[in-house]
Amino acid sequence: MQAVVVLAEELNFTRAAHILRISQPALSKQINELEDQYQVRLFVREKGRIIDLTDAGRAFVEEARSALFHTERAIHLARAAHEGSDSVLMVGHSHHARQEWIATILAIRLPLYPKLKVRFTTRFAMELLRGVLAGDLSLALVTAPPEDAQITAVPFARAPLYAAFPEDHPAVHKDRLFLRDLSGDQWILFARQVHPVIHDAIVETARLESIAPKDAHETFTAQQAVYLVSEHAGVAIFAEPPSVDCRLRGVTIRPLSDKSLCFDTCLIMRADQGSRAVNEFGRAFLKKYAPQRLPARQMDLPLPA
Repeated sequence: MQAVVVLAEELNFTRAAHILRISQPALSKQINELEDQYQVRLFVREKGRIIDLTDAGRAFVEEARSALFHTERAIHLARAAHEGSDSVLMVGHSHHARQEWIATILAIRLPLYPKLKVRFTTRFAMELLRGVLAGDLSLALVTAPPEDAQITAVPFARAPLYAAFPEDHPAVHKDRLFLRDLSGDQWILFARQVHPVIHDAIVETARLESIAPKDAHETFTAQQAVYLVSEHAGVAIFAEPPSVDCRLRGVTIRPLSDKSLCFDTCLIMRADQGSRAVNEFGRAFLKKYAPQRLPARQMDLPLPA
């Protein structure tokens, strides 16, 4: 089930096999054996490539996701009951989470829970969402989380995407930078599995602007992207500027002004979160960012009691 779900999200055997930590032939064999065993086609193939889910595939994936969530949650709840659920707070964040957010979390002290410990884990956006849903994570910091009725998401920061390009690029002299200013370059993007929502927003903005990007390189970190830019492999687009000094590499970083490429970062937790410690911790974190929280209509969005 996990193999089918991951392949459905990636629609690419190579990327899915990498996430599952198995070889591509092994993944292909798993899928073929499953389809043959139950005599149903889950994926639409064209010249050996996965291009979409069949109707049967969509139905299977929806139920498989639910089954996997419940299995993971059952294991987590059993462990939490054994170890003491309010003794450790598992906090997830992405690879590009700002250091100030992590520092804020580390500085929080709850008088009612003096022995509460915080443990961090770094994952891709969809893995963070799955971790919260399964109960593996108490809460997570996620930029542009996909909508889900089982998740409470409260925005606390908003930021544009950024572009990195060589110092001699024509866009250096522009007051405001837009995606169309990079239409003549090769693009260096985060792989879709890093953050599907942001990746798809870049592709859709390009489509609406009638931009046909040249073949893009895929990376997993902003540091990798900046290195490729410094080697004149193209221009990079990412969510947060890297911590390295880009000037030493002859690279300039500027925010993009496209409105469609500005995203909220949210604190997310399960909508039915019953832990008082988790809820109090979430409130304490959001209180630090109350003046910045956007959009205004969500300023008073309550966390579960």
